[in-house]
Amino acid sequence: MDAKDRQIIRALQKNGRMTNQDLAEAVNLSPSPCLRRVRNLEASGAIRGYSADVDGAAYGLPITVFVRIRLQSHNETDVQHFERRIMAIPEVLECHVLTGATDYQLRVMVSGLDAYEDFIRNRIHPIGGIASIDTSFVYGTVKKTAVFPSLD
Repeated sequence: MDAKDRQIIRALQKNGRMTNQDLAEAVNLSPSPCLRRVRNLEASGAIRGYSADVDGAAYGLPITVFVRIRLQSHNETDVQHFERRIMAIPEVLECHVLTGATDYQLRVMVSGLDAYEDFIRNRIHPIGGIASIDTSFVYGTVKKTAVFPSLD
């Protein structure tokens, strides 16, 4: 991937709905080579897809929660079981494997505190093998972006 490909990606991260003509102008290419580069980035998996950035509160999910989980055991079977179960839970938007005292951090969205309690009791606890759950509720967001920093 070269600097021009990164420029294309950053432009699409800012506005994934821009036309190829507008994209080509933004990155100083003619439309045909620009479209060819976009198609190559898609084919290689560098661009995995396109989506809408939706306001959670407007959608009906005003509460974002970061949940840190530590497992009791780290054998392959228990880890695979936990990860497979987490993949099937729709409230979990992201699950990251961490270094340090916590094994996983989940980003969860729910409609309210009752929904969060239900999530913990009926989605997380039944997984089993969990040593600890630590929860932080988001009460404000200072910065949220999907645009990667420039490497130039």
